[in-house]
Amino acid sequence: MPVSASSVNRPKRKSALERENDRRSYLRGAALVVFGVLALDQLTKIWVHGSLAPGETISVLGDFFRITLVFNYGGAMGTSLWSSNAYLITSLLILAFVLFYLWLHRTQRAICFTLAFVAGGALGNIIDRVRIGSVIDFLDFDIPNIALWGFNLDRWWAFNIADAAITCSIAYLVIRFIFPGDQGTSSSALPSASESDSEAAA
Repeated sequence: MPVSASSVNRPKRKSALERENDRRSYLRGAALVVFGVLALDQLTKIWVHGSLAPGETISVLGDFFRITLVFNYGGAMGTSLWSSNAYLITSLLILAFVLFYLWLHRTQRAICFTLAFVAGGALGNIIDRVRIGSVIDFLDFDIPNIALWGFNLDRWWAFNIADAAITCSIAYLVIRFIFPGDQGTSSSALPSASESDSEAAA
């Protein structure tokens, strides 16, 4: 009996085992991202901490980009709303939420890996707070002067690899949320009940 054109062009549906293997591979990849970001963050901080005194600067690209050792006892962008311990507790709660959300979206590769960058960055800063009571910042960039309503900023706040991983990942997620495009359902998504029944009958 000849095979119809529709059956020829129909993509082969993955088996439940293949989908489960895809899901596991996303989590393994996410774990590699977490530990990769963490290792890069901690190695750079160890080097800076061992090479510079607090406030000491190494010029990389003139005044535009410098490496400056700064101990940040507060939060992002120089905020100091709570104590260092309060920031630590908040960071731990955020990390737990990110890991839980990563698990929920373990079949969506882009979100899974993006959240892994956030988790790796958060873990890097948490280790700093536990180890020395503050976060080591050292990436020091010059920016055009900002003067608004009495607020003046001539250089960007110093940051680190962990901060960069978190900020870029959150920016990506926000853009993805605003401009979702054709995201569709991941090919590795778990099958619905009807799909499982049809596969069992095939």
